[in-house]
Amino acid sequence: MHYKIFASNNLITKSLAGDVEVVYTKQMNFDNQTIWLEINLGAIRRNIQRIHEHTQRPVMTVVKANAYGHGILEVSRTAIQAGAARLCVARIEEAIKIRNAGILAPILVMGYTTPERAVDAIRFGISLMVNLPDLASEYHKVAKQMNGRIAVHAKIDTGMGRLGVLPNDGCAFGKHIAGLDGLFFEGLFTHFASADEPAKQTTLEQISKFDQVIAELNTEGIRPQIIHAANSAASLYFPGAWYDAVRPGISIYGLHPSNDAPLPQEFEPSLTWKCRLSSVKTLPEGSGVGYNHSFVTSKPERIGAVAVGYADGLRRQPDNIVLIGGKRVKQAGGICMDQSMWLLEDNSSARAGDEVVLIGKQGEEHITAEEIGALWGTVNYEVVCGLTDRVPRFYIDE
Repeated sequence: MHYKIFASNNLITKSLAGDVEVVYTKQMNFDNQTIWLEINLGAIRRNIQRIHEHTQRPVMTVVKANAYGHGILEVSRTAIQAGAARLCVARIEEAIKIRNAGILAPILVMGYTTPERAVDAIRFGISLMVNLPDLASEYHKVAKQMNGRIAVHAKIDTGMGRLGVLPNDGCAFGKHIAGLDGLFFEGLFTHFASADEPAKQTTLEQISKFDQVIAELNTEGIRPQIIHAANSAASLYFPGAWYDAVRPGISIYGLHPSNDAPLPQEFEPSLTWKCRLSSVKTLPEGSGVGYNHSFVTSKPERIGAVAVGYADGLRRQPDNIVLIGGKRVKQAGGICMDQSMWLLEDNSSARAGDEVVLIGKQGEEHITAEEIGALWGTVNYEVVCGLTDRVPRFYIDE
Protein backbone atom coordinates (compact mmCIF):
# COMPACT_ATOMS: atom_id res chain seq x y z
CA MET A 1 0.00 0.00 0.00
CA HIS A 2 1.22 3.52 -0.79
CA TYR A 3 0.56 6.38 1.59
CA LYS A 4 0.93 10.12 1.16
CA ILE A 5 1.12 12.85 3.74
CA PHE A 6 0.22 16.45 3.05
CA ALA A 7 1.16 19.23 5.43
CA SER A 8 1.52 22.98 5.18
CA ASN A 9 5.07 23.92 4.21
CA ASN A 10 7.10 24.75 1.15
CA LEU A 11 6.79 22.25 -1.66
CA ILE A 12 9.17 19.37 -0.89
CA THR A 13 8.97 15.67 -1.64
CA LYS A 14 10.87 12.92 0.12
CA SER A 15 10.50 9.21 0.85
CA LEU A 16 10.37 7.44 4.20
CA ALA A 17 10.69 3.77 5.12
CA GLY A 18 7.53 1.74 4.77
CA ASP A 19 6.46 3.02 1.33
CA VAL A 20 5.33 6.35 2.71
CA GLU A 21 5.72 9.35 0.44
CA VAL A 22 5.65 12.63 2.33
CA VAL A 23 4.54 15.57 0.22
CA TYR A 24 4.68 18.99 1.86
CA THR A 25 2.52 21.40 -0.07
CA LYS A 26 0.87 24.73 0.59
CA GLN A 27 -2.48 23.49 -0.64
CA MET A 28 -3.98 20.04 -0.91
CA ASN A 29 -5.55 19.09 -4.20
CA PHE A 30 -7.55 15.89 -4.55
CA ASP A 31 -8.88 16.64 -8.04
CA ASN A 32 -7.12 13.59 -9.49
CA GLN A 33 -8.56 11.19 -6.91
CA THR A 34 -11.72 9.13 -7.41
CA ILE A 35 -11.77 7.69 -3.87
CA TRP A 36 -9.64 8.47 -0.83
CA LEU A 37 -9.37 8.81 2.94
CA GLU A 38 -8.25 12.01 4.62
CA ILE A 39 -6.71 11.27 8.02
CA ASN A 40 -5.91 14.11 10.38
CA LEU A 41 -2.82 13.16 12.37
CA GLY A 42 -3.19 16.30 14.45
CA ALA A 43 -6.54 15.05 15.73
CA ILE A 44 -5.02 11.69 16.67
CA ARG A 45 -2.16 13.42 18.47
CA ARG A 46 -4.52 15.62 20.48
CA ASN A 47 -6.80 12.69 21.35
CA ILE A 48 -3.85 10.74 22.77
CA GLN A 49 -2.77 13.76 24.78
CA ARG A 50 -6.30 14.18 26.14
CA ILE A 51 -6.31 10.60 27.39
CA HIS A 52 -2.95 11.13 29.08
CA GLU A 53 -4.15 14.36 30.69
CA HIS A 54 -7.34 12.67 31.90
CA THR A 55 -5.70 9.57 33.38
CA GLN A 56 -2.24 10.91 34.25
CA ARG A 57 -0.93 7.54 33.10
CA PRO A 58 1.40 6.48 30.30
CA VAL A 59 -0.58 5.66 27.16
CA MET A 60 -0.13 2.33 25.38
CA THR A 61 -1.59 3.15 21.98
CA VAL A 62 -3.41 0.34 20.15
CA VAL A 63 -2.54 0.37 16.44
CA LYS A 64 -3.60 -3.15 15.45
CA ALA A 65 -5.60 -3.83 12.28
CA ASN A 66 -3.74 -1.14 10.33
CA ALA A 67 -4.47 1.29 13.17
CA TYR A 68 -8.19 0.59 12.86
CA GLY A 69 -7.97 1.33 9.15
CA HIS A 70 -6.15 4.64 9.63
CA GLY A 71 -2.64 3.45 8.65
CA ILE A 72 -0.36 1.68 11.11
CA LEU A 73 2.92 3.42 10.28
CA GLU A 74 1.79 7.02 10.29
CA VAL A 75 -0.43 6.55 13.34
CA SER A 76 2.45 4.83 15.15
CA ARG A 77 4.79 7.74 14.40
CA THR A 78 2.14 10.22 15.47
CA ALA A 79 1.43 8.34 18.70
CA ILE A 80 5.09 8.41 19.71
CA GLN A 81 5.27 12.12 18.86
CA ALA A 82 2.22 12.62 21.09
CA GLY A 83 4.02 10.98 24.00
CA ALA A 84 2.69 7.43 23.84
CA ALA A 85 4.84 5.07 25.89
CA ARG A 86 4.21 1.92 23.86
CA LEU A 87 2.46 0.59 20.76
CA CYS A 88 0.13 -2.41 20.93
CA VAL A 89 -0.68 -4.73 18.03
CA ALA A 90 -2.45 -8.05 17.59
CA ARG A 91 0.09 -9.98 15.51
CA ILE A 92 3.85 -10.31 15.27
CA GLU A 93 3.74 -9.32 11.58
CA GLU A 94 2.30 -5.93 12.54
CA ALA A 95 5.09 -5.38 15.05
CA ILE A 96 7.78 -6.30 12.52
CA LYS A 97 6.27 -3.90 9.97
CA ILE A 98 6.58 -1.10 12.52
CA ARG A 99 10.18 -2.04 13.29
CA ASN A 100 11.09 -2.24 9.61
CA ALA A 101 9.82 1.31 9.21
CA GLY A 102 12.45 2.47 11.68
CA ILE A 103 10.13 2.97 14.66
CA LEU A 104 12.00 1.94 17.81
CA ALA A 105 9.29 2.45 20.46
CA PRO A 106 8.34 -0.49 22.72
CA ILE A 107 5.78 -2.78 21.08
CA LEU A 108 3.50 -5.38 22.66
CA VAL A 109 1.90 -8.14 20.60
CA MET A 110 -1.39 -8.77 22.42
CA GLY A 111 -2.45 -11.78 20.36
CA TYR A 112 -1.07 -15.31 20.20
CA THR A 113 2.41 -15.78 18.75
CA THR A 114 3.61 -19.27 17.92
CA PRO A 115 6.85 -20.45 19.54
CA GLU A 116 8.38 -20.63 16.05
CA ARG A 117 7.85 -16.88 15.62
CA ALA A 118 9.17 -16.05 19.08
CA VAL A 119 12.64 -15.73 17.56
CA ASP A 120 11.40 -12.52 15.94
CA ALA A 121 10.57 -11.10 19.36
CA ILE A 122 14.27 -11.29 20.22
CA ARG A 123 15.50 -10.15 16.81
CA PHE A 124 13.23 -7.09 16.71
CA GLY A 125 12.93 -6.29 20.42
CA ILE A 126 9.20 -7.02 20.69
CA SER A 127 7.21 -7.99 23.80
CA LEU A 128 4.82 -10.93 23.60
CA MET A 129 1.57 -11.83 25.29
CA VAL A 130 1.71 -15.17 27.08
CA ASN A 131 -1.53 -16.88 28.07
CA LEU A 132 -0.54 -20.44 29.00
CA PRO A 133 2.19 -21.98 31.17
CA ASP A 134 3.22 -24.30 28.34
CA LEU A 135 3.57 -21.36 25.96
CA ALA A 136 5.75 -19.56 28.49
CA SER A 137 7.98 -22.64 28.68
CA GLU A 138 8.23 -22.79 24.88
CA TYR A 139 9.20 -19.12 24.70
CA HIS A 140 11.82 -19.78 27.39
CA LYS A 141 13.34 -22.58 25.30
CA VAL A 142 13.53 -20.33 22.23
CA ALA A 143 15.17 -17.58 24.25
CA LYS A 144 17.78 -19.94 25.70
CA GLN A 145 18.58 -21.32 22.23
CA MET A 146 19.19 -17.77 21.01
CA ASN A 147 21.07 -16.75 24.15
CA GLY A 148 18.54 -13.98 24.73
CA ARG A 149 15.44 -13.06 26.71
CA ILE A 150 11.86 -12.48 25.65
CA ALA A 151 9.82 -9.81 27.40
CA VAL A 152 6.34 -11.15 28.12
CA HIS A 153 3.04 -9.80 29.40
CA ALA A 154 0.96 -12.42 31.20
CA LYS A 155 -2.73 -12.39 30.28
CA ILE A 156 -5.38 -13.00 32.95
CA ASP A 157 -8.90 -13.90 31.81
CA THR A 158 -11.05 -12.05 34.33
CA GLY A 159 -14.25 -12.41 32.34
CA MET A 160 -13.72 -12.10 28.60
CA GLY A 161 -13.59 -15.87 28.08
CA ARG A 162 -10.88 -15.45 25.49
CA LEU A 163 -7.11 -15.47 26.12
CA GLY A 164 -5.47 -15.84 29.51
CA VAL A 165 -5.43 -18.06 32.57
CA LEU A 166 -8.32 -17.85 35.01
CA PRO A 167 -7.78 -15.68 38.10
CA ASN A 168 -7.49 -18.67 40.44
CA ASP A 169 -4.47 -19.79 38.40
CA GLY A 170 -2.99 -16.32 38.02
CA CYS A 171 -0.52 -16.43 40.89
CA ALA A 172 0.85 -19.85 39.95
CA PHE A 173 1.14 -18.66 36.35
CA GLY A 174 3.08 -15.59 37.42
CA LYS A 175 5.42 -17.68 39.57
CA HIS A 176 6.02 -20.00 36.64
CA ILE A 177 6.99 -17.09 34.39
CA ALA A 178 9.17 -15.49 37.06
CA GLY A 179 11.08 -18.77 37.38
CA LEU A 180 12.08 -18.88 33.70
CA ASP A 181 15.30 -16.95 33.20
CA GLY A 182 14.76 -16.85 29.44
CA LEU A 183 11.78 -14.57 30.04
CA PHE A 184 11.53 -11.04 31.38
CA PHE A 185 8.22 -10.72 33.24
CA GLU A 186 7.54 -7.26 31.89
CA GLY A 187 3.77 -6.98 32.16
CA LEU A 188 0.50 -8.30 33.54
CA PHE A 189 -2.81 -7.46 31.89
CA THR A 190 -6.46 -8.25 31.35
CA HIS A 191 -9.21 -7.08 29.03
CA PHE A 192 -12.72 -5.88 29.87
CA ALA A 193 -15.79 -7.41 28.25
CA SER A 194 -18.29 -4.60 28.80
CA ALA A 195 -16.64 -1.40 30.03
CA ASP A 196 -18.61 0.39 27.30
CA GLU A 197 -22.00 -0.62 28.71
CA PRO A 198 -24.10 1.38 31.20
CA ALA A 199 -24.15 -1.44 33.77
CA LYS A 200 -20.82 -1.27 35.61
CA GLN A 201 -21.04 -4.42 37.72
CA THR A 202 -19.32 -6.78 35.27
CA THR A 203 -16.35 -4.45 34.86
CA LEU A 204 -16.07 -3.85 38.59
CA GLU A 205 -16.05 -7.61 39.15
CA GLN A 206 -13.29 -8.01 36.56
CA ILE A 207 -11.24 -5.29 38.28
CA SER A 208 -11.72 -7.04 41.62
CA LYS A 209 -10.53 -10.39 40.22
CA PHE A 210 -7.51 -8.74 38.61
CA ASP A 211 -6.68 -6.91 41.85
CA GLN A 212 -6.70 -10.24 43.67
CA VAL A 213 -4.16 -11.71 41.24
CA ILE A 214 -1.95 -8.64 41.67
CA ALA A 215 -2.17 -8.93 45.46
CA GLU A 216 -1.29 -12.63 45.42
CA LEU A 217 1.73 -11.99 43.21
CA ASN A 218 2.84 -9.15 45.48
CA THR A 219 2.70 -11.57 48.42
CA GLU A 220 5.12 -13.78 46.49
CA GLY A 221 7.40 -10.81 45.85
CA ILE A 222 6.50 -10.67 42.16
CA ARG A 223 5.66 -7.28 40.65
CA PRO A 224 5.73 -6.99 36.84
CA GLN A 225 6.97 -3.68 35.49
CA ILE A 226 3.72 -2.70 33.76
CA ILE A 227 0.22 -3.64 34.94
CA HIS A 228 -2.47 -2.54 32.51
CA ALA A 229 -6.14 -3.16 31.79
CA ALA A 230 -8.00 -0.03 30.69
CA ASN A 231 -9.30 0.03 27.12
CA SER A 232 -10.86 3.20 25.70
CA ALA A 233 -14.06 3.05 27.75
CA ALA A 234 -12.27 2.11 30.97
CA SER A 235 -9.74 4.91 30.37
CA LEU A 236 -12.66 7.32 30.47
CA TYR A 237 -14.96 5.84 33.10
CA PHE A 238 -13.09 3.41 35.41
CA PRO A 239 -10.20 5.06 37.30
CA GLY A 240 -9.76 1.88 39.32
CA ALA A 241 -8.56 0.19 36.13
CA TRP A 242 -5.82 2.65 35.23
CA TYR A 243 -2.98 0.85 37.09
CA ASP A 244 0.47 1.65 35.61
CA ALA A 245 -0.71 2.54 32.10
CA VAL A 246 -3.87 2.78 30.00
CA ARG A 247 -4.40 1.01 26.69
CA PRO A 248 -6.84 2.96 24.49
CA GLY A 249 -7.70 1.99 20.94
CA ILE A 250 -10.86 3.34 19.31
CA SER A 251 -10.83 6.61 21.25
CA ILE A 252 -7.51 7.84 19.89
CA TYR A 253 -9.12 7.94 16.44
CA GLY A 254 -11.96 10.08 17.76
CA LEU A 255 -14.52 7.27 17.57
CA HIS A 256 -16.92 6.45 20.39
CA PRO A 257 -16.39 3.18 22.31
CA SER A 258 -20.18 2.75 22.15
CA ASN A 259 -23.39 4.75 22.34
CA ASP A 260 -23.37 4.14 26.10
CA ALA A 261 -19.73 5.20 26.48
CA PRO A 262 -19.44 8.36 24.37
CA LEU A 263 -16.24 10.32 24.09
CA PRO A 264 -16.06 13.74 25.72
CA GLN A 265 -17.00 16.48 23.29
CA GLU A 266 -13.42 17.69 22.82
CA PHE A 267 -12.30 14.45 21.15
CA GLU A 268 -11.95 14.79 17.37
CA PRO A 269 -12.79 12.28 14.63
CA SER A 270 -9.69 11.84 12.51
CA LEU A 271 -10.98 10.08 9.37
CA THR A 272 -12.98 11.35 6.41
CA TRP A 273 -13.97 9.04 3.53
CA LYS A 274 -14.60 10.65 0.16
CA CYS A 275 -15.09 9.71 -3.48
CA ARG A 276 -16.54 11.22 -6.66
CA LEU A 277 -19.53 10.98 -8.89
CA SER A 278 -18.39 9.24 -12.06
CA SER A 279 -21.64 9.61 -14.00
CA VAL A 280 -24.96 11.45 -13.75
CA LYS A 281 -27.86 10.72 -16.08
CA THR A 282 -31.63 10.70 -16.16
CA LEU A 283 -33.22 7.28 -16.61
CA PRO A 284 -36.79 6.97 -17.91
CA GLU A 285 -39.61 5.50 -15.83
CA GLY A 286 -39.36 1.73 -15.50
CA SER A 287 -35.58 1.57 -15.84
CA GLY A 288 -33.75 -1.08 -13.85
CA VAL A 289 -30.66 -0.06 -11.89
CA GLY A 290 -27.81 -2.38 -10.92
CA TYR A 291 -27.49 -6.15 -10.91
CA ASN A 292 -30.82 -8.00 -10.93
CA HIS A 293 -32.58 -4.63 -11.19
CA SER A 294 -33.14 -4.44 -7.45
CA PHE A 295 -34.18 -0.82 -7.99
CA VAL A 296 -36.60 0.25 -10.74
CA THR A 297 -37.42 3.90 -11.40
CA SER A 298 -41.06 4.83 -10.79
CA LYS A 299 -40.64 8.05 -12.81
CA PRO A 300 -37.79 9.71 -14.69
CA GLU A 301 -34.97 9.74 -12.15
CA ARG A 302 -31.50 11.27 -12.03
CA ILE A 303 -29.11 8.50 -11.07
CA GLY A 304 -25.52 9.13 -10.04
CA ALA A 305 -22.83 6.47 -10.27
CA VAL A 306 -20.11 6.78 -7.64
CA ALA A 307 -16.65 5.23 -7.68
CA VAL A 308 -17.01 3.21 -4.48
CA GLY A 309 -18.08 -0.39 -3.93
CA TYR A 310 -17.84 -3.34 -1.60
CA ALA A 311 -14.20 -3.95 -2.59
CA ASP A 312 -13.46 -0.60 -0.94
CA GLY A 313 -15.35 -1.35 2.26
CA LEU A 314 -18.89 -0.20 1.44
CA ARG A 315 -21.21 -2.97 2.55
CA ARG A 316 -23.87 -4.52 0.29
CA GLN A 317 -26.68 -3.19 2.45
CA PRO A 318 -29.98 -1.75 1.17
CA ASP A 319 -30.04 1.50 3.14
CA ASN A 320 -26.65 3.13 2.62
CA ILE A 321 -26.42 6.91 2.51
CA VAL A 322 -23.86 9.42 1.26
CA LEU A 323 -23.60 13.19 1.08
CA ILE A 324 -23.77 14.86 -2.32
CA GLY A 325 -24.13 18.60 -2.63
CA GLY A 326 -24.48 18.87 1.14
CA LYS A 327 -27.56 16.62 1.18
CA ARG A 328 -28.21 13.04 2.24
CA VAL A 329 -28.69 10.74 -0.73
CA LYS A 330 -30.05 7.18 -0.75
CA GLN A 331 -28.65 4.34 -2.81
CA ALA A 332 -30.42 3.02 -5.88
CA GLY A 333 -29.88 -0.68 -6.50
CA GLY A 334 -27.27 -2.92 -4.97
CA ILE A 335 -23.69 -2.02 -4.15
CA CYS A 336 -21.32 -3.31 -6.86
CA MET A 337 -17.68 -4.29 -6.41
CA ASP A 338 -16.27 -0.98 -7.65
CA GLN A 339 -19.31 1.25 -8.17
CA SER A 340 -22.59 2.18 -6.58
CA MET A 341 -25.63 4.11 -7.78
CA TRP A 342 -27.48 6.84 -5.93
CA LEU A 343 -30.82 8.60 -6.29
CA LEU A 344 -30.22 12.29 -6.98
CA GLU A 345 -33.82 13.47 -6.70
CA ASP A 346 -32.86 16.47 -4.54
CA ASN A 347 -29.54 17.10 -6.24
CA SER A 348 -30.50 18.32 -9.68
CA SER A 349 -27.25 20.27 -10.01
CA ALA A 350 -25.00 17.26 -9.31
CA ARG A 351 -22.60 16.33 -12.08
CA ALA A 352 -19.76 13.92 -12.76
CA GLY A 353 -16.66 14.81 -10.78
CA ASP A 354 -18.53 16.20 -7.78
CA GLU A 355 -17.24 15.18 -4.37
CA VAL A 356 -19.17 12.56 -2.41
CA VAL A 357 -18.75 12.03 1.35
CA LEU A 358 -19.33 8.64 2.96
CA ILE A 359 -17.90 9.49 6.40
CA GLY A 360 -17.45 13.10 7.38
CA LYS A 361 -19.01 16.50 6.84
CA GLN A 362 -20.29 18.25 3.73
CA GLY A 363 -22.08 21.55 4.12
CA GLU A 364 -24.28 21.33 7.20
CA GLU A 365 -24.70 17.55 7.01
CA HIS A 366 -22.52 14.96 8.71
CA ILE A 367 -22.29 11.16 8.50
CA THR A 368 -20.34 9.37 11.24
CA ALA A 369 -18.80 5.92 11.38
CA GLU A 370 -21.19 5.27 14.26
CA GLU A 371 -24.19 6.04 12.04
CA ILE A 372 -22.89 3.78 9.28
CA GLY A 373 -22.31 1.02 11.81
CA ALA A 374 -25.89 1.31 13.02
CA LEU A 375 -27.18 1.08 9.43
CA TRP A 376 -25.11 -2.05 8.91
CA GLY A 377 -26.09 -3.65 12.19
CA THR A 378 -22.53 -3.51 13.48
CA VAL A 379 -20.13 -1.16 15.28
CA ASN A 380 -17.93 1.72 14.16
CA TYR A 381 -14.85 -0.49 14.73
CA GLU A 382 -15.89 -2.80 11.89
CA VAL A 383 -16.69 0.11 9.56
CA VAL A 384 -13.23 1.67 9.70
CA CYS A 385 -11.33 -1.63 9.94
CA GLY A 386 -13.15 -2.72 6.78
CA LEU A 387 -11.74 0.11 4.66
CA THR A 388 -9.59 -1.82 2.24
CA ASP A 389 -6.01 -1.28 1.16
CA ARG A 390 -6.93 -0.07 -2.30
CA VAL A 391 -8.44 3.12 -0.86
CA PRO A 392 -5.54 5.64 -0.77
CA ARG A 393 -4.82 7.23 2.61
CA PHE A 394 -3.85 10.91 2.58
CA TYR A 395 -2.52 12.45 5.77
CA ILE A 396 -2.93 15.98 6.99
CA ASP A 397 -1.62 17.45 10.21
CA GLU A 398 -3.70 20.33 11.41
